[in-house]
Amino acid sequence: MAKNHRGKELNASELRWHCSGKTLKSVPPEEPGTSRKIIGQDRALKALTLGMEMKRPGYNIFVTGSSGTGRLTTIKQFVAEAKQQEAVLRDRCYVHNFNDNDQPVLLTLAAGQGNLLRDEMDDLIEELRKDIPAAFERKRFKEERKRLMEHFHERQQSVLRDFEGKVKERGFEVIQVQMGPAVRPDITPIVNGQPVTFEQLEGMIKEGQITREKIDEMQKDRGELEGQMEVILRELRNIERKAKDSLMELEKRLILPVVKESVDEVRKKFKPIPDKLAAFFGAVQESIMGELSRFRGSDDAPIPVPGLPVHSAAEEDDYLEYRVNVLVDNSQTTGKPFIIETNPRFKNLFGTIDREVDRNGIWRTDFTLIKPGSMLRADGGFLVINAVDALVEPGVWPTLKRTLRNGELEIQPLESGLLGSTSALKPEAVDLDVKVIILGDAVIYYLLYNQDEDFKKVFKVRADFDVEMANKPEMIRSYVNFINTVTRQEKLGTFDESAMKTLIEYGARLAGSQKKLSARFNVLSDILHEANYWAVKGGEKVVSRKFVSKAIEERRERSRLMECKMREVIRDGTIMIDTRGSAVGQINGLTVVDLREYAFGLPVRITARTSVGRDGVINIEREAEMSGPSYNKGVLIISGYFHGTYAQDKPLTMNASITFEQSYSGVDGDSASSTEIYAILSSLSGVPLRQDIAVTGSVNQNGEIQPVGGINQKIEGFFVTCRAQGLTGTQGVIIPEQNRKDLMLKDEVVEAVRKKKFHVYAVSTIDEGLEILTGMKAGKKLSAVHFEEESVHSLVNRTLAEYSRRWKDLGGGR
Repeated sequence: MAKNHRGKELNASELRWHCSGKTLKSVPPEEPGTSRKIIGQDRALKALTLGMEMKRPGYNIFVTGSSGTGRLTTIKQFVAEAKQQEAVLRDRCYVHNFNDNDQPVLLTLAAGQGNLLRDEMDDLIEELRKDIPAAFERKRFKEERKRLMEHFHERQQSVLRDFEGKVKERGFEVIQVQMGPAVRPDITPIVNGQPVTFEQLEGMIKEGQITREKIDEMQKDRGELEGQMEVILRELRNIERKAKDSLMELEKRLILPVVKESVDEVRKKFKPIPDKLAAFFGAVQESIMGELSRFRGSDDAPIPVPGLPVHSAAEEDDYLEYRVNVLVDNSQTTGKPFIIETNPRFKNLFGTIDREVDRNGIWRTDFTLIKPGSMLRADGGFLVINAVDALVEPGVWPTLKRTLRNGELEIQPLESGLLGSTSALKPEAVDLDVKVIILGDAVIYYLLYNQDEDFKKVFKVRADFDVEMANKPEMIRSYVNFINTVTRQEKLGTFDESAMKTLIEYGARLAGSQKKLSARFNVLSDILHEANYWAVKGGEKVVSRKFVSKAIEERRERSRLMECKMREVIRDGTIMIDTRGSAVGQINGLTVVDLREYAFGLPVRITARTSVGRDGVINIEREAEMSGPSYNKGVLIISGYFHGTYAQDKPLTMNASITFEQSYSGVDGDSASSTEIYAILSSLSGVPLRQDIAVTGSVNQNGEIQPVGGINQKIEGFFVTCRAQGLTGTQGVIIPEQNRKDLMLKDEVVEAVRKKKFHVYAVSTIDEGLEILTGMKAGKKLSAVHFEEESVHSLVNRTLAEYSRRWKDLGGGR
């Protein structure tokens, strides 16, 4: 290796962070409450605290972060603490509107009074169904009713007697004539003591019994009497009306105390009584007094018709308007309500108005069919829903925004196009005091924030949960407490110090950094359970390092099918990868295949071919439309590097085609840009590159190496390939210097490095990597146009100068 090589070969101790036993032993015994402490989410906790304590409108919370970072657990803990605070809860009821049947009235009562009102009203109706008929059967009522009836009957008879006397004095008599189904009085003449008709009188003229003048006089008298009879009939009707009014007055005078006393008994149980409840009691009393006939009972029973079903009385409530529909009952609720709505359909979230078919086959609805949703049941507390569910369910998102913006909930069924219909009922809107917490990811949050103007008005707080946290002693202690809590609550075996260290180190591996620990506690919890499984299966009561390691390895193995298939085609030579020797214009790059649940690294052969021309760097992947924007940007940066390094005294007349060989799927990311520069430099200089070294690293136009992602998977992927083809002791990888802190390699790789069978180099510039790959000095730039002699850069510069001369000779300058 050239002595001016500036890259650093890393030793085994730098390839992995190890949790010290000293840190574990410093963990104090668990204090009460520490098991519920949320780990490493200070920013999110502050946001949740603000959102839950802020009483202003719009301070609902949108929680972002990956699944498994403790979002729901944290919310539950916050709510558990909030439930201990004193809460003013309310019962919500709907009752009949006696002024407008289609607009049920909302009653808001103290917690527990909703069911009390419902039961009291039911008892009131049952009581009045007994007391009112009993009052009508009392001796006093019957006597006064009889006296009234006799009085008005006597008045009618007196009027009739006086009129009949006048009729008789003038030779007439009042008779009753059948007129269809009705009977009406009529006045007819009396001749020889017998009533006769005027038709009969005409015959008596011929017989000489009466004269025409007499008949004319009788007709005149009859007309006068009929006029008087109409007056008499009106007077009789007035007497009848007065009798009816007097009977009603009697009923009210004797029945009102019964009704009022019963209603007042119910009224006394609600003090202080809300104005709307007092108005309801008044309307109930007035309605009952106006409908006393409904409470007197009837002996008429429906006659069953053969072939038709017999309906029970419960199917039709004759006293429906006096019932109470309790939507929210907080009589048994302690603290603030907390509801997690796992199925936020419109009906489940906002409630609905049901319909039913009556005995006549007609759809009907009423205020007792108003049903609450979780939004109303969470009033005074907290409601948790999933963002995706709320967005995909028809009608949910706009209704949620409108409800939160107005602070009122209007209960209506969801309109469902031609097959559905809205209810004729329009219940009074419910004023709400509910804190809505939505769980989603950052993509949905930013989409709503940018595209929905109402979103930022009703969700003013974002609680963002991180997937990682700082690797500090206090966080390690929190990890230990987490392990102890899970093992205790789930009744798992005891985890010894080695097991705890292995799990904590795995947390750093998940975070992808020696300075971070993963906050994906769902994964860590799964590892605890699986390690316990393997320990029990092995007959051990104590879970040690080997069982945790086995759980981790088995977890990987379950998802490694694609990796094994791809490694198989590399091993049998279908995918060509060289791990020995050297070649011009050819290099091994490192890629990561991310399957979401599992990611693994694979080497890929990258080749470059150069020639005279003006096309610059030709990205074959881009030309084939198989590259992403980040990859295309990286290729353009390569062009910038070559222009800045070699084209200060001459035009860059070069065609350089680069490609990922045997790549049949899309490529994205710029982590291979330094690798591609090495391949082009090799092609231009004719200096071969080592095939036992694989390279990863992004690059800028100044030739500085930049960090990349998936560094552990990339290194391990090339190590496995080298091991399959046989370790030679010279194989290794070149990584960016900035990725040193991210190394959390498997034990097998660390052990190979310790035994000098594998090597890891960290570089900061293209030149450092170039010297490792070629064994030659890269060459310092002595001036804008000259490099050190016998260096890679001088050879490249010489080739480009020759390309420029040839291009000019070929007439390319015209």
